[in-house]
Amino acid sequence: MSSTGEPSIFTRIAAREIPATIVAETDRIIAFNDIAPQAPVHIVITPKTSQYSNVVELAAGDPGLLVELVEVANAVAATVSNGQFRLVFNTGAAVGQTVFHVHAHLLAPQTAAGTLGEGTLGFR
Repeated sequence: MSSTGEPSIFTRIAAREIPATIVAETDRIIAFNDIAPQAPVHIVITPKTSQYSNVVELAAGDPGLLVELVEVANAVAATVSNGQFRLVFNTGAAVGQTVFHVHAHLLAPQTAAGTLGEGTLGFR
């Protein structure tokens, strides 16, 4: 739940209340294209549970779920970017976290020849 007690946008996407282009899904994880991509490939990967607001809470509370999230990221990247990717977790509003339901941003070049540029976070 969000701080307002309402389900997060990611909970609503997982429940199919809000449309999204889903690229991968397990019983506990969902991955979908970001609606405002910051790289040629920009996929949000999140647990379906809203129990954890950030990656630190997830790692402490359910490390196995964090492992599953990374495994899904790796499988998606194998399909969309020859296994090359960045996995970014924002933890806190000051660094850009806007949805307080733990999630990762998978950022990758469109092809093996593409690049996100060394020294960047893949943002335009």
